[in-house]
Amino acid sequence: MNIVMNDQIQKIEESGIAWENIVAPTEKSMEYLAKKHKFHHLDLEDCLSRRQRPKIDEYDKYLFIVLQFPYFDKKSGDLKIDDIKIFIGQSFVITVHPGNKTLNTIFTDIKRKTKLRKKYMGQTTGYLLYNILDDMFSECFKLYEKLNEEIVDIEEQVFNVKDTRDMLNSILSIKKDIITYRRIIIPQRTLVAQLEHKNKKFLPDTLEVYFDDIVDKVEKLHLLLATSWDVIGSIHETNESIVSHNTNNIIKVLTIISVVMMPLTFITGLYGMNVDLPVAEHPWAFLLILGILAGIVITMVVFFRHKKWM
Repeated sequence: MNIVMNDQIQKIEESGIAWENIVAPTEKSMEYLAKKHKFHHLDLEDCLSRRQRPKIDEYDKYLFIVLQFPYFDKKSGDLKIDDIKIFIGQSFVITVHPGNKTLNTIFTDIKRKTKLRKKYMGQTTGYLLYNILDDMFSECFKLYEKLNEEIVDIEEQVFNVKDTRDMLNSILSIKKDIITYRRIIIPQRTLVAQLEHKNKKFLPDTLEVYFDDIVDKVEKLHLLLATSWDVIGSIHETNESIVSHNTNNIIKVLTIISVVMMPLTFITGLYGMNVDLPVAEHPWAFLLILGILAGIVITMVVFFRHKKWM
């Protein structure tokens, strides 16, 4: 076993297999790959690109694979995308990425744990690739569970009759995360299925059942995300109905108040005129007018209750 590390390039060797992990690639690290492995210059340019579509490029001596994986950004709390570029040959696996936490954790665990290192790197590069992808997609389920917990929390708040807050912002945030997640998973369903058929030199037939397992995980994630999209859509509709209902209730109350105040405003305005009006000079005029106003209010409230408008 041999371990070599510098600021950007980390390397582990075990049983004739080398895994090089390149974090935050630069032109210098790409020059290193070009000199050592003679990779195609377009692949090296792709490694420096911020965003690439998922794909598999096949060459005589290696495969170049671009995959995407989700992660939650701690600052914004949003779901973001990491591009993972992978070179796989007969004796090497090279991963190039901007600093994916999950991939770095896998590499560190293999570096520190001899038993795990022999398990992951004791057979072929194809088997090492399977283990890496299996761990990466397993982490995707953990991210989904976190997303699903947020959906459950929003659902509880929307259906809480004592809590009348508008949950629109939270719902739209979840919808955005699901859209991002589906944008990652959908194109990779076919790509992962192609891995076992692309090049038997690096991914032999014995690994077919293993990559089938990864395909099943991707399909399951796709179905779970489709279900979550339907659920959050229903929650969105329910929230809009509740907000609309609450708004209608508020408008109803304000309308009742306005209707009750109309005759009161008319009478008080009428007796505020500087002209002689009936009973205006009577000593009990003020109390009499108050009684009329109170009678109007009581009559209108009784009428509204009879009509079940309040």
